[in-house]
Amino acid sequence: MRFLLSAILFVHTVSYAQRPPVTDYPQGYFKNPLNVPIQLSGNFGELRPNHYHMGLDLKTLARENLPVHAAADGYISRIKIEPAGFGRAIYITHPNGYTTLYAHLNDFNPQIEAWVRAQQYKQQTWNLLLELTPDLFPVKQGQFIAFSGNTGGSQAPHVHFEIRKTETDVNLNPMLFGFDIADNTKPSILRLGIYDRNKSVYEQSPRIIPVKAAGAGNYLTTPALVSVSSPRVSFAVTSFDTQSGSSNLNGNFQGTIYLDEKPVIEYRMDNISYNDTRYLNAHIDYRLKSSGGAYLQHLSELPGYVNSIYKPISGDGIIDLSDGEEHSIRIEIIDADKNMSVLKTKVKYSGVAQIAETVLSGTVGKMFYPIMLDGFESEECEFFIGEKCLYDRVNIRYSKGVNQPGAVSATHNIGTATIPLQEAFLIRIKPTRALNELEQSRTIMAWVAGGRNGVMKVEWKDGFASAGFRDFGSYRLVVDTEAPEVVPIGFVDGSNLSKASRIAFTIKDNYGKFKNVRPELDGQWLRFTNDKGRTFIYNFDDKCPRGEHELKIYAEDEAGNSTVRSFKFTR
Repeated sequence: MRFLLSAILFVHTVSYAQRPPVTDYPQGYFKNPLNVPIQLSGNFGELRPNHYHMGLDLKTLARENLPVHAAADGYISRIKIEPAGFGRAIYITHPNGYTTLYAHLNDFNPQIEAWVRAQQYKQQTWNLLLELTPDLFPVKQGQFIAFSGNTGGSQAPHVHFEIRKTETDVNLNPMLFGFDIADNTKPSILRLGIYDRNKSVYEQSPRIIPVKAAGAGNYLTTPALVSVSSPRVSFAVTSFDTQSGSSNLNGNFQGTIYLDEKPVIEYRMDNISYNDTRYLNAHIDYRLKSSGGAYLQHLSELPGYVNSIYKPISGDGIIDLSDGEEHSIRIEIIDADKNMSVLKTKVKYSGVAQIAETVLSGTVGKMFYPIMLDGFESEECEFFIGEKCLYDRVNIRYSKGVNQPGAVSATHNIGTATIPLQEAFLIRIKPTRALNELEQSRTIMAWVAGGRNGVMKVEWKDGFASAGFRDFGSYRLVVDTEAPEVVPIGFVDGSNLSKASRIAFTIKDNYGKFKNVRPELDGQWLRFTNDKGRTFIYNFDDKCPRGEHELKIYAEDEAGNSTVRSFKFTR
């Protein structure tokens, strides 16, 4: 296929390295980083949108600014500041080969805060990723390092706490390190899902089997014997765990499925790398969840799940029922404190014929497979799916729609939003009219799927505009010549701010995406905090003495359109 070799450069190659074995969890080495008893609002491996939760979320009495302390001796090795994600975060490297992380913080301790502020002025940016030498900020266990907060992607006040292996940067389950977290509550099992594994898991809805509690952590299906219409099936469960004294529904630690009392496969939430956290979408029924349903955790390993949390024992979790006999299924769900719940059922292949798949008119379909680079080409649209994109085989359907108002290409519909992608796939679209040089420089590719949307800047080659997306949906080219808007909050040009304590503004853009914002006070860069998305805040300090001043704010969007607004004010 033409352009296929170039597409290979776009996608990532597959790493077949095994997940590193981690068996060393020193007990009692790390201490609670807070002065309040540990209560969890989230645990390690918990199911989150597009990722596993990679640490513990420690409750902070529903408020901010609790002191946060070093969990053990070491040195501050990294400081990260970003408007999403971790917000403000500190990493501490310890002499025993582990690193701890503390995220969603407010101010750091005064010494660290002053040093970070100086670095931000030196680099003229709020966002920072700083690597520190061991001699700069050594810390002792229990030393105050920061105040708790709600910065970044946090939805409520808490501290996100992680433990990583320093050498590999792999995240380990902090629940295995002996923290004092009371838990004598067994996990709950809510439902069982059954899949026809002669089909892709993304081209079917699971058969949901009701589950009833039978006491003492035991669960049974209703009916007790389940007849299935496929000789090859797999199972998934909805389950959650709670800690004693907490109402938060957290994730479980381990799931194991047995066929006729023999273990088949298990998953364990003991260690996960950030490189692999998006594989959460291969662990759950993504199609069901993205359609508004519940989380179902697969008890089988999808073929495209690389470096997975699964441990095959006697198989990959696909159960062969072709003999037509009754078989017993037992599923064990265990939390990190070894509290266990068990679901039992019996299953039998009935041989009932399958219903043929409905094919939508006007679409062209092609089967794509995990661990394989392949593509699709038409006169106006090409797309290429790399080796690490798909988790299971699936028929990707394509159709061409009409030009939308303001678009310079047809709308190209690729797949559905219920099919997950691990890595971005490459899309190339040809415009429906000739674009001049300025228009090409302002062209973006717009994506929409259901209630979600986004844009990406394109690259041009051979008359096609290309961009990468990690979601299927509908795509079109748009020429964006509208500059972003700087919106002041609580002040205007000429304001008297002598009684104010701060200045704040936000950025608006017609496509919702901006990439550069630069505030200047009297010609010098000024440090505005950007702890949450689009809001920028400057608290008056020595950088803005009393008197007359001019604030200029520069902003640039994804397409490269820029604007500047000036405000004179008195302080």
